[in-house]
Amino acid sequence: MKISRLEKKKRLYLLELDKKEQLYITEDTIVRFMLTKNKSINEKELEEIKNFAQFSYGKNLAIYLLSFKLRTEREVFDYLVKHDIKKTSIPTIIQQLKEENWLNDQKYIETFIEQSLKSGNKGPYILTQKLKQKGLDEKIIEQTIEKYDFTEVAEKTAQKLLRKYESRLPVNALKDKITQSLTTKGFSYTDAKIAFDTLTIENDDENDATLIQKETEKQYRKYSRRYDGYELKQKLMQALVRKGFDYDRIKTVLRDYLDL
Repeated sequence: MKISRLEKKKRLYLLELDKKEQLYITEDTIVRFMLTKNKSINEKELEEIKNFAQFSYGKNLAIYLLSFKLRTEREVFDYLVKHDIKKTSIPTIIQQLKEENWLNDQKYIETFIEQSLKSGNKGPYILTQKLKQKGLDEKIIEQTIEKYDFTEVAEKTAQKLLRKYESRLPVNALKDKITQSLTTKGFSYTDAKIAFDTLTIENDDENDATLIQKETEKQYRKYSRRYDGYELKQKLMQALVRKGFDYDRIKTVLRDYLDL
């Protein structure tokens, strides 16, 4: 068979054989097989051209994707599948990208963790889960993340949480709230407790008095419709204890409030 047409079409070239069969190939394919108009090729050569064109096109797509930011092997694989690159060609593409240092899952993990340490508020458990979702090897993730110290980011996050909640919660409730929030963000309970212990928390009786008064009114509106007397007092007591208010303060407030 003979090449009857070889014409550039945007990023690819249209290759036509005997004015019948057509396929799109890359410039690299033309160079590799020294393709020119009127050149004769056999079936075996055509198959090699098709395979290399698929490989070359897939590699170019992957490099275009990687030119914007780091990606994982899984992300590149999924991207190529989405763009109709044969799955049989993808492992070879990925291997070459790794050899040319376009792809490096280890580097991806390190960069992801370091960026989070600089500007994020997430602990190692959350970061591990996020990295696993990207198809990265769990063992490599764990080995890498163990090399980093999350103490500073835990302390900074604890300070932000204190600023957020110190005027909204009684002092007794701050520890539970901040520690719980830190563990939710991926820090271990031990690290969360250590971070909390670095905080300077001042007792603010005036703020606590305002908070318990507002909360008592809120809970009273909720329970007074269904309870009264001793039952109402118990429901209010239980609700305020759950909110972290001091037990003696609760008794004083309820005695004054319910006597009104």
